[in-house]
Amino acid sequence: MTEPSARRARSQVRAKVRAAMADEIKRTARRHLAEHGAASLSLRAVARELGFVSSAVYRYFASRDELLTALILDAYNGLGETAEQAEAAVDRTDFRGRLAAICHATRDWARANPHEYALIYGSPVPGYHAPQDTIGPATRVANLLGRVLVDAAAAGALRRPDGPRLPPALADELARLAAASFPGVTVHGMVRGLMLWTELFGTISFELFGHYDGVIGDRDAWFAHQIATLGDDVGLPRPDLAPGQPTSEE
Repeated sequence: MTEPSARRARSQVRAKVRAAMADEIKRTARRHLAEHGAASLSLRAVARELGFVSSAVYRYFASRDELLTALILDAYNGLGETAEQAEAAVDRTDFRGRLAAICHATRDWARANPHEYALIYGSPVPGYHAPQDTIGPATRVANLLGRVLVDAAAAGALRRPDGPRLPPALADELARLAAASFPGVTVHGMVRGLMLWTELFGTISFELFGHYDGVIGDRDAWFAHQIATLGDDVGLPRPDLAPGQPTSEE
């Protein structure tokens, strides 16, 4: 092996060791999230559990906030990847099926990873301010939902939902958002799409944080009904209706 090749090999080994150590730190931090919550996360406590001096952990994460950001990015990307894989497995013309796949995958991920979900959709961590590089991962599910509406609109399959007149400034803001990211979706379609996004995460949060206790017993049936209703609200075609046949609300 030539000297440059040897240097590359040593560099690759060091990078793998560093990545493995960073992953171990994050795994330990996630256990701390589960036991103590994000507000109590501490690099010193993580180092103690790993049997390290705190300076060793600081070589991988310069601060608690940097470690929190890494955990937040992992959570958003894990959720986004799960939803994207589920949606990709559904026929492109089955807009309701794609919507349902996204929503059910999001809920399944949240229930399997409740502490990571709480980190990104629970109470803000005091003193922590998320950097700009969290924005892209944070919008993966929202953009996926929007893509279903864009594709349905392009196929002529999206009903044009009406609604109360919007204040001009808000209508202009939503029109700019639609033009930039969701072409073909009307302003009122954007309203319904934003409500879909809000209700999806709202109902998952209600379930995970105990707000349905004593209210809804069959959570699976309730969630499925909500998703079907939201599909109506955003104007997606229903398989049980002939093309052009109105829903019961029309």
